[in-house]
Amino acid sequence: MTQPLALVLYEKLLPGTQLVNRLQDLKYRVRALTDPAALVSCARQEKPMVVLADLVSSRQNVSQALARLKQERDTQHIPVIAFAPDDAADSRAAASQAGAAFVVSDAAIVNHLAQLLEQALAIE
Repeated sequence: MTQPLALVLYEKLLPGTQLVNRLQDLKYRVRALTDPAALVSCARQEKPMVVLADLVSSRQNVSQALARLKQERDTQHIPVIAFAPDDAADSRAAASQAGAAFVVSDAAIVNHLAQLLEQALAIE
C-alpha cells in the first residue's frame, strides 16, 4: 500500500520537526520544504495529498505562496492546513483568505493533527 504524501513547509524547528514526526507516525510520507517559493513547483511535481504550512518565514510571505498554490489548476485541489503562533493574527487571516482549509495555532497543529487531516481530506 502506498503511503500518502504530505508537504510540510516550515522554517522553525518547533513545531516543524514535531509535525514531521507526527505525520510519519500517522503513516504519511513527508517532504519538508523551507522555501515558500518552491511550494507550487514541488506540489505540481510531487502531487501531495495535503500541504501543511508554517506561516512564519524569514524568506517570503507564505500566504502569497499558498495563494499561488490555490490559483494553479494542477494544485488548487490540494487541502492546506496552515499554522502560526497565537500572536500572528494577521498571518492567519491572510492564509485563510489565500485558501487554507484550516488555520490553527502552533500547539493545535501537533495536538490535533489527526483530526485536522481527517477534516481537510473529507470529500464533500
